[in-house]
Amino acid sequence: QQTFFKLLYFQDILMTRSHLISRFGRNQHALRSATPLADDQIRAIAPSIFADDKHASRSDRYTYIPTSDVLQGLRKEGFSPFMVCQTRTRDEAKRDHTKHMVRLRHVSQIEATEANEIVLLNSHDGSSSYQMIAGVFRFVCSNGMVCGDLQSDIRVRHSGNIVGNVIEGAFRVLGGFDLVDGQKEGMKALTLNRGEQIAFARASLALRYDTEIAPAPITEDQLLHVRRNVDGVNDLWTTLNRVQENVIRGGLSGRSANHKRITTRAVEGIDQGIKLNRALWVLAEEMRKLKA
Repeated sequence: QQTFFKLLYFQDILMTRSHLISRFGRNQHALRSATPLADDQIRAIAPSIFADDKHASRSDRYTYIPTSDVLQGLRKEGFSPFMVCQTRTRDEAKRDHTKHMVRLRHVSQIEATEANEIVLLNSHDGSSSYQMIAGVFRFVCSNGMVCGDLQSDIRVRHSGNIVGNVIEGAFRVLGGFDLVDGQKEGMKALTLNRGEQIAFARASLALRYDTEIAPAPITEDQLLHVRRNVDGVNDLWTTLNRVQENVIRGGLSGRSANHKRITTRAVEGIDQGIKLNRALWVLAEEMRKLKA
């Protein structure tokens, strides 16, 4: 119980800092591949990466460099794209300029069961600077986590030497993976009892749903549901992965505040997905510190 209340304290901080109840981008086109994506595959899913020019709303001070040019620069430095997505928009004038995300791996970071990834965000309509975040991809369940706190972001404004600054930022994120790996190994080394798993799942529900207004539509046990045998162990890392997958993918049967049967929705918005992923990671890291 004491652990749960401490986790709720960190959850309150994360809610304040991350604005998790974001309704940005309900849906987006997305594609993930086991091999590096080619330009024609990327263009079919996220045409805004290849925008011909900035959106008309941008001023002359806005330096336009298409994300495709940045991507080519990153490829020359050993980074390959494995996942891409773009937010949908009702404004057709913004379709070729809207926010997009690319997840890349460096040749030195591709592993057998898990791969560290750099999450690159951008837009050409002013809704986002170039932004890079550390991520982890777990092959067994095809889920992509986002690591660290908000202070670990690398942001590059649309001015000056954009391509060079983004490549430099990518290597800075790459250099920070030693810390991520250390946190991950610490989570793997920590076994949780049933009560601690329930506490973690309960705090995670509070991150996903506004439980101060109404009860969550699903239970802690549903978030802890084991989808495959390899996820049946009780260490903190596996618990985080089970909860993250069940929260992000949705598809769980539950009941609304007025007791109607519902199926939980997947978290599809780029902003909401990143913030929720990151909040779950920080929650797990705080639990690791508490247990240690």
